[in-house]
Amino acid sequence: MKKWLIPLIIVVVIVFALYRWAVGFNNTAVQYEADAKTAWANVESSYQRRNDLIGNLVKTVQGAADFERGTLTDVIEARAKATSTNIDANNITPEQLAEFQQAQTGLSSALSRLLVTVERYPDLKANQNFLELQSQLEGTENRINVARDRYNEKVNIYDIHISKFPGTILAGWFGFEDMPRYQADPGSENAPDVNFEFN
Repeated sequence: MKKWLIPLIIVVVIVFALYRWAVGFNNTAVQYEADAKTAWANVESSYQRRNDLIGNLVKTVQGAADFERGTLTDVIEARAKATSTNIDANNITPEQLAEFQQAQTGLSSALSRLLVTVERYPDLKANQNFLELQSQLEGTENRINVARDRYNEKVNIYDIHISKFPGTILAGWFGFEDMPRYQADPGSENAPDVNFEFN
């Protein structure tokens, strides 16, 4: 056997092993990134369901002739803002996620005020359509929370994969970047003030 053949075989084996490692890293990162993007699409889908339900709720509440228009207008405006804030799943940035979250929080706040106001309208509270929509909204809020948690789990798996050494070197070469996580609203770590007023 020729002496130059052994070093050549060793070099070929090393190059092939590095190639297989790089391909494996890339393919796994692509899968994890796609899983995270799908999870984000599920978050958006849950919010879309809520927006659709809110539209029906607004129509039902508008039927109550003496209902407070200011509260209803707040919900309609917050819904319009929330539906106009979109994120491209291929390029989720922390700033976009914060803007999206702020719009959704504004809608949640306006919706909460609407539901509190409804308490003063017995006919509306007894309306079967309203009760059904209210129940569906509660279920949807739970879906949203689950979808956000699943998104964060998928992002965590992806981020760990691209951040571990030596994969972090390949991540830079292949253009993989950390994805932002969905975070709690500012101030949500504080317990809310609850005031019971008795007349």
